[in-house]
Amino acid sequence: MKVLLISTAHNSLSQRVLVELTDRGHSAEVCLASSDTDMVSAVNFFKPDIIICPFLKTAIPKSIWEKHLCIIVHPGIKGDRGPSSIDWAILNNECEWGVTLLQADEVMDAGDIWASHNFKMPVGSKSYIYRQYVAQAAVEGLLEFIDKYEARSFIPEPLNYNDESVKGRLLPSMTQKERKIDWSEPTDTIARKIRCGDSNPGVLDEIFSMKYYIYGVHEEDRLTGKSGEILAQRNGAICRATGDGAVWITHLKEKGGFKLPASMVLKDKLTEIPESPISPFDKYTGRTFREIWYEEIDDVGYLHFDFYNGAMSTQQCIQLKEALIEIKTRNIKVIVLMGGRDFWSNGIHLNTIEHAKNPADESWANINAINDVVREIIHTNKLVISAMQGNAGAGGVILGLAADYVYARDGIILNPHYKNMGGLYGSEYWTYLLPKRVGKDMALEIINGCNAIGTQKAKIIGLIDDSFGLYDSCFCKRIREIASSLSSSPEFINLLLNKKDKRLKDETLKPLESYRDEELAEMHKNFYGVDKSYHIARKNFVYKTQALRCK
Repeated sequence: MKVLLISTAHNSLSQRVLVELTDRGHSAEVCLASSDTDMVSAVNFFKPDIIICPFLKTAIPKSIWEKHLCIIVHPGIKGDRGPSSIDWAILNNECEWGVTLLQADEVMDAGDIWASHNFKMPVGSKSYIYRQYVAQAAVEGLLEFIDKYEARSFIPEPLNYNDESVKGRLLPSMTQKERKIDWSEPTDTIARKIRCGDSNPGVLDEIFSMKYYIYGVHEEDRLTGKSGEILAQRNGAICRATGDGAVWITHLKEKGGFKLPASMVLKDKLTEIPESPISPFDKYTGRTFREIWYEEIDDVGYLHFDFYNGAMSTQQCIQLKEALIEIKTRNIKVIVLMGGRDFWSNGIHLNTIEHAKNPADESWANINAINDVVREIIHTNKLVISAMQGNAGAGGVILGLAADYVYARDGIILNPHYKNMGGLYGSEYWTYLLPKRVGKDMALEIINGCNAIGTQKAKIIGLIDDSFGLYDSCFCKRIREIASSLSSSPEFINLLLNKKDKRLKDETLKPLESYRDEELAEMHKNFYGVDKSYHIARKNFVYKTQALRCK
């Protein structure tokens, strides 16, 4: 079939839908819903059999849905309506939520229902639930819809609020009034308020008599104080007392600005706030905020690095490298790189770069820092597994390829390319690692194509070794089984010797640092050259002023 996707933004869900459709042989294109004229023009040009709207903040023009079957992917249970569906579900502590596929009609979210899939609500931010649970339910609903559509016999179900199975209702757009935090409230209530606005629009709050939007919440079980008091800081985050405990807030945004680590935004206001450091190797019990932590089970070491939105700043890369250096000295056989459950990694941190006094210098420092992490992985004297629980992009994908084995959770989206960031050349030893995995021709096609890749295609072309587990809990359980089996394998010594031999042969053919030097020579032009495309694209990305396109 010819399928047109109309979406407000080509986000993780629309990318997932596009990948699922094309992997099944359908012809699919994406139109950004920037205006009614653009939507109508796209429909007239593409002449689709059906139209799917995976992420839409505006109404489809009547001239389109009257002539074409338009399916709205709504992130809510049957009967739910309104633009703040997931927000209300998190805030109201719903036990179950879902996704409904309905036909576009005169009234928003009230059209006939083609499919509805529910899931048990996990604890997590809106973005985490959206990327993992909503995305999976949406895909299941989409495949059900296609089967029904192709059968030509299914009659969609009209929305009927008299039906007892229809539990959803029309809910208003959630405003900052509903999100407002009273810091004497319980920790759980405050955490839900912040999570239901993460990653957008955030919760407007007052800190040191200034207004900020807050993001990224982690409960704290040990620190306590007067409600609303800033108790401590750690790795860019601040800890604030609640009515019965405390929470960590990782990111703030000033009105008209962009998200940054909280301590960067507050700057000199935190001079009297004590640091509360925690080592990745501390055997800490209880809830708290930590970006990097390590656990060891038998002969396997698991290194977690859960960075907000998968962005890795210079300092975060340095801390990750230092953790790797320590782990390599330990008496273990296998290292598993776990990333975070929401994102694996998205490469260098464009927001902290934009914030720097000299973005070119910070870009240079950041790319060298992440390159150092990749080099540590390549030169690891253990067997290494990359366990991609969440989506990955740019240098974050390449970082994963530095391991000996690469596994991904089913359904994640990989964007292993750089060019949509103003023609950025990229580094992280991609000219060595990517061709090793997929071959030279495919590597160039991936880098130049700027297309999202699903796990099915990634496995076929050799980008990853395998994928499994629809949700992070199932995925992590299987990863532990694989790592344990590998560490106890009778072939372990031979596998390690083969790894060392292959690295030596590769080094003889071309020194590893030659790849880095050549890549950085191109990156230097991006950062410091006459062409300012990278700096313009980065600013547009950070301020959300323009959609990214491959150059």
